Amino acid sequence: MSGAATRKTVARSKKHASSDFPKEVRLIPISFTDDIKPGDELAVKLLHSMRRLALAFKPGDILVVKHKIVSKSEGRIVDLETIKPSADSVAWAKKYKLDARVVELSLRESVGVIRRKNGVLITETKHGFICANSGVDVSNVDGGRHALLLPADPDRSAREIQQRIKMLTKLTIPVLITDTFGRPWREGLVDFCIGVAGMKPLRDDRGQRDPHGYSLHASVEAVADELACAAALVCGKLNRTPACIIRGFSYQPSRQSRTRDLLRPAASDLFR
Repeated sequence: MSGAATRKTVARSKKHASSDFPKEVRLIPISFTDDIKPGDELAVKLLHSMRRLALAFKPGDILVVKHKIVSKSEGRIVDLETIKPSADSVAWAKKYKLDARVVELSLRESVGVIRRKNGVLITETKHGFICANSGVDVSNVDGGRHALLLPADPDRSAREIQQRIKMLTKLTIPVLITDTFGRPWREGLVDFCIGVAGMKPLRDDRGQRDPHGYSLHASVEAVADELACAAALVCGKLNRTPACIIRGFSYQPSRQSRTRDLLRPAASDLFR
């Protein structure tokens, strides 16, 4: 390839990169003043909180919502007094000083146990997520009397929030629902996307050329998870900020988005 042709290829690559990647992305937290209760209309509550904060959606915005307020609004709350743990759950919990009812509930919410060691229970949920305790959580609920489950269908929950916001604002705003997961080989927790509506959760850059002219072969980027992680920087567990507007990110719209596209099939999973 001649020098002139190489320069043209690099120029095209740089043009592609500059058009697809924003120069600035903003994270705008949405704080709440009260708890969400079963039956609350979440989109209305979100817009009310935004008005209180003098915020409004703009075209191109993305809404990120922590799953807990979604689960609470949908009544995905379990009274732990109603859970009768099995002998196996009791024995495991006693060994590691855990709540046997939470262990039992975690097993009930799973389709299989991936790992169970040193007091850590890693399961596959009915949604296909691989996470600790099937996503069952007792923090930020009511002090340990009740446990919160993941939404039954997080993608449907995201679509319903998106549709209601569109009805109330006339704007089509993509919605991501997120939860906090641990990661293999790395300490610390990060947020993952567990429900999506209105945008593609993956960006496929295969076939594009980098600034040096090299054709990309494996660059499928989990942008929904990256946005979930970014939003977590302002959506904390302790500050009553369960939602966030992401402004400035160039997403790819989609009417058929689904979180399952982010899940690696078992047949190609080298670590399961």
